[in-house]
Amino acid sequence: MINTLKILKHQGNQFIKDVTKVVLQEPFHGRPVISNVKVDEFELINLCPVGAIKTQPIQIDLGKCTFCSECAIKFPDKIKFTADYKISTNDPLSLIIKEGVDKTIELNPGLIRQEISSFFHDSLKLRQVSAAGDNSAELELNAAGNVNFDIGRFGIEFVASPRHADGIVITGPISENMAMPLQICYDAVPDPKIIILCGVDAISGGIFSDSPALNRKFLDKYKVDLYVPGNPPHPLTFINGVLDLIKKRK
Repeated sequence: MINTLKILKHQGNQFIKDVTKVVLQEPFHGRPVISNVKVDEFELINLCPVGAIKTQPIQIDLGKCTFCSECAIKFPDKIKFTADYKISTNDPLSLIIKEGVDKTIELNPGLIRQEISSFFHDSLKLRQVSAAGDNSAELELNAAGNVNFDIGRFGIEFVASPRHADGIVITGPISENMAMPLQICYDAVPDPKIIILCGVDAISGGIFSDSPALNRKFLDKYKVDLYVPGNPPHPLTFINGVLDLIKKRK
C-alpha cells in the first residue's frame, strides 16, 4: 500500500483533463529546433540512419526522422529536440524543419476537405490497419483510448470493421503482403473516408524505405488527410492531430 501511494504521489493525476495543454517532460523528444551554429555538414548528414537530414539549408524531415536523437547528441548546440508534441499536419512540407526556424507545426485549413468538417466534426470512427508494423505505433494508438488520454470523450473511436469506419489509420511501412489487405480494407470503408498515416514507417517507410519487400503504391492513389510523425508517435500527437483535422476548418 505504501509503495502504491508513493507511485501515485510521484505520477500525480493520471487523467488528463485537457489534452491540448499538456506539458511533457524529458526524455520525450518532440519537434526539433535547428540553430544557425556552423557544424561539419557532412558529418551531420552521415549521422542519420534514414537520410532525414539534408543541407542548403540544413533541415530535418520529420516524415523520415526516427527521433533517435543521434544528431542532437553529437551536435547539441546545433540541434535540440523540444517537448512540442503537436507535430501532426496535413501538409508534408510542414514536416520539414529548417535551420534557424523555430515555428510550431499546424494543419493547413485550406487542405482540409469540406466533407471532413461537415460529416466528422462531432464523431469519428477509425479502422486501424497494421501494414507490417512493429507494434510500437499500434501500442501508442491503443494507449490513446485508455483512461489517461481517453480519446473516446471526443467521439473518436477505433472500430473492428471497416464497414463501420469513417476512415483508416495506417501503421507500418506497407509490405507486399499487406498491400492487398490494405486496399480491401480501404474499399470497404463507406464514402466519404479519410486516410491517416501514423508513424514514420507509414509516412515514408522509415528504416525499411529501401526494402524490396515493401509495396507502397496505395499511397500514390489517394490523398492523405493527416500525417502523424514519430517513432512511435505519442498518443497526444495523434489525438491533437485528429482533433485539428475534424474541427479546425469548421
